[in-house]
Amino acid sequence: MYTRCLRPNYRILLYRTPVRNAQQSGKPPAPPPDAKASATAPPAASAAKAKAGPTSTRKEKLPPPEGIITNTKKEFGRLHDCDRIFQNLYGRHDWRLKGACQRGDWYRTADLIEMGPDWIMTQVKKSGLRGRGGAGFYVGHKWEYLRSTEAKGKVLVMNCAEGEPGTCKDREIIRHEPHKLIEGLVLAGYTMGCERAVIYVRNKFYNEACNLQFAIAEAYKYGLLGSNACDTGWKFDINVQRGDRYICGEETALINCLEGKMGRPRRRPPYLSEKGLFGHPSLVINAESIAVLPTLLRRGPGWFACLGRSYNSGTKLFNISGHVNQPCTVEEEMSIPLRQLIECHAGGVRGGWDNLLAVFPGGLSTPLINKQTADDVSMDYDCLESKGSSLGSGAVIVMNKQCDPLMTMLRAITFYKQHTCKQCTPCREGSIWLPEIFKRFNTGEAQPEEVDWLPTILKTMEGTTICALSDSQVNVTRSMITNFREVIMKRIETYCKGGE
Repeated sequence: MYTRCLRPNYRILLYRTPVRNAQQSGKPPAPPPDAKASATAPPAASAAKAKAGPTSTRKEKLPPPEGIITNTKKEFGRLHDCDRIFQNLYGRHDWRLKGACQRGDWYRTADLIEMGPDWIMTQVKKSGLRGRGGAGFYVGHKWEYLRSTEAKGKVLVMNCAEGEPGTCKDREIIRHEPHKLIEGLVLAGYTMGCERAVIYVRNKFYNEACNLQFAIAEAYKYGLLGSNACDTGWKFDINVQRGDRYICGEETALINCLEGKMGRPRRRPPYLSEKGLFGHPSLVINAESIAVLPTLLRRGPGWFACLGRSYNSGTKLFNISGHVNQPCTVEEEMSIPLRQLIECHAGGVRGGWDNLLAVFPGGLSTPLINKQTADDVSMDYDCLESKGSSLGSGAVIVMNKQCDPLMTMLRAITFYKQHTCKQCTPCREGSIWLPEIFKRFNTGEAQPEEVDWLPTILKTMEGTTICALSDSQVNVTRSMITNFREVIMKRIETYCKGGE
């Protein structure tokens, strides 16, 4: 039970001087997540990890893996049906084992396993596959952390805890393509030397969890899982656990939840590759990243790398919602122009493209972009990052000019207020004050100088917490002030004139 706290004041947020990382505090930097992984990594990657320190993992950007395949394509989009990985995305076919095998799942999986873990890792690195959960880390780099750990009892944890508004891609995979997830887990588990995997599913996804559990039972029945998985003499088991709370999407909070503790993020080190679920070395992976693995290995890294721009390869599931004519979930090629994605698959913006106001390109946790930026932006990690935003989960939320941006922002900030774990002071206090400030902005009761206070408040919240929830609030709020400052000032001016 939480104790009732006094209402905070601006002083706490305005004049607090945070210590951002070990370098600024004068303490020696902590070692990288896995010393052995660093010893085998390229020198540039090792130097980047050693320099970053433990609290700067949100800013860390490792170089691409060695041997990555690049292409020279200039036009992207209009994915051909033969290149689609998720062929039953809309549930028009049988999702059970028989239907999945007819679509190519479990085809000669034992032969892929017999190629060995080194071969699988090489294929993944050459393909340039990046995590589909939001951060966009190269999967090959991330897997090396756990693979290089020699301890026994390593565990894979799949994160299917979708709780962010507008995001539902993993839910569609669990519901209609569960065997792709299971086969991907088998291949990933073998590559990293794991004998067990846990799938964390959001508590509200009851029907999806039932489908997944049924598919796992089928895999056990036909020898695809268990003590002799795929007739290879290797043991691999999968369990499904359900939980709730948006904050449990953070990997350490997810581990705490699976252990029966309160779903709060942990401080690091120790890192999950050293001490994860119940003390065992663990790796938290995204559902979409794993689901594409079997198709990638069968068709080869060259095929995968020819889709999308270099270093942004493959296909991506996009959830398009908001003020569009036909909200949908669609699989498209990476680097497709945002305008083409909306007009070809979602029927365009209500009122036409000229009626577009702004877009959240990757869900509520990503900074919004205005129409001028949306005109020529491509949907991939590097392009959106260069525009000051992020691909996130691929949840495209469209706002047209009939939308009140201040009310939209108030709802987004209120969502974060409801889902903060209240563990870190900057996030706890900031999530209380930001909705209060935007309520005043929305009604026009605020003073003009309050708009200038916000950047200082946001600065004290950024990079000062255990997880990135506070940073998400900061990025979204900052993009709102940047793009709609005139709207706020006009609302205040109108209120001062008596609502004329």
